[in-house]
Amino acid sequence: MSTFEILMPKMGESVEEATITKWFVSVGDKIEEDDVLLEIATDKVDSEIPSPVSGTIKEILHETDALVAVGKPVAIIALEGEGGEEEPAPAAIEKIEETIDKAVETSGAVGTQDFSQSDKFYSPLVKSIAKEEGISIEELDSIKGSGQGNRVTKTDILNYIENRGQAKEAPAATPAPEKVSAPAAAAAPEQTKIERPPVSVSGEDEIVQMDRMRKIIADHMVMSKQVSPHVTSVVEVDMTNIVLWRNKNKNAFQEKYGEKITFTPIFTEAVARALKDFPGVNASVDGDKIIYRKNVNVGIAVALPTGNLIVPVIKQADQKNLVGLAADVNRVANLARENKLSPDDIQGGTFTISNFGSFKNIIGTPIINQPQVAILAVGSIEKKPSVIETPTGDVIGIRHKMFLSLSYDHRIVDGALGGGFLRKISDYLEAFDINREV
Repeated sequence: MSTFEILMPKMGESVEEATITKWFVSVGDKIEEDDVLLEIATDKVDSEIPSPVSGTIKEILHETDALVAVGKPVAIIALEGEGGEEEPAPAAIEKIEETIDKAVETSGAVGTQDFSQSDKFYSPLVKSIAKEEGISIEELDSIKGSGQGNRVTKTDILNYIENRGQAKEAPAATPAPEKVSAPAAAAAPEQTKIERPPVSVSGEDEIVQMDRMRKIIADHMVMSKQVSPHVTSVVEVDMTNIVLWRNKNKNAFQEKYGEKITFTPIFTEAVARALKDFPGVNASVDGDKIIYRKNVNVGIAVALPTGNLIVPVIKQADQKNLVGLAADVNRVANLARENKLSPDDIQGGTFTISNFGSFKNIIGTPIINQPQVAILAVGSIEKKPSVIETPTGDVIGIRHKMFLSLSYDHRIVDGALGGGFLRKISDYLEAFDINREV
């Protein structure tokens, strides 16, 4: 009976390994083509790997939590029918690899440092941290790793960075003034270690280990607050025209295009237009350099059934009409909730929208999704008494109102830029044509 090897799929040039987080099959199980075999994880996303063939699981070569290099076999499937040993067909191999789109190269970008000079393997995340902290190849090679095969993990390099300043400041028995370099001392200031407060636990408390995604979110949020000085601006928007238009046209929109029209595509449309008007917000910071993004890729924060959060990205949102935006928003939201997003679906975002209004919250102050420089929080839409200007004077009427809040990176976005951008989003929403055709 011929067999087929399931290989760890290729996930982009910067990704050289992945961790097996879950097996959905056992040895002896019969499977059909496209049945999900296992779940793998990189530093960015979890992905399910389907089988390109039908058959029976003959052997599982790596257990859960194993770190496997790209291209290495993870399982062997006995194919149906008789015959000799066969090599995997190229088309079948490509089918596995196509289940995961290429990871964004910036997740492993390491500037001009050439890590090929080292004979050790380092993950893209470790390389990125080394580049940001100015750690040389020789210095990185000297770090003792705690991972599988003595690999240097993120924790290892962060601990090293935390203690690096103290190691350099070991006092000499007899100070030698001629060896002191003031510029060098200024270039390596002592880093303050933040002590976590002690946490008491009683017998009635329940202790639950964070899952992998929650750990990634926690680390990313802490990093963002450490990297970017956050400032938040707030405006109140009159959403009456949009609410009335949607209530009138949502059934016709779905009948015509086969897509539900929520408020999110409308927010995305306004944000994309405003980002074109204010390119300084569609940017990233790299040291003392500002990178102005050519593409307008808007991330949409999606709450998962597990309680975690993920941000799929609407690529080139400025080039799509409302129908295209609605289709993209519905697609990525459904894929997110089914845990079927590919790495490409969550890569390349240049700005993020977080909808606090989904939980009936009126205002939020979200944390910036690095390496972006701003994030928009959308509050709930509520009916409020409001002053309305008319040709015959001011009157009090009921309007649909909503708060928008923008958190932005004060390193490059000042109040004038952030406030002007936020006001522009509000202007686009309030100018929405109530007679707009479906």
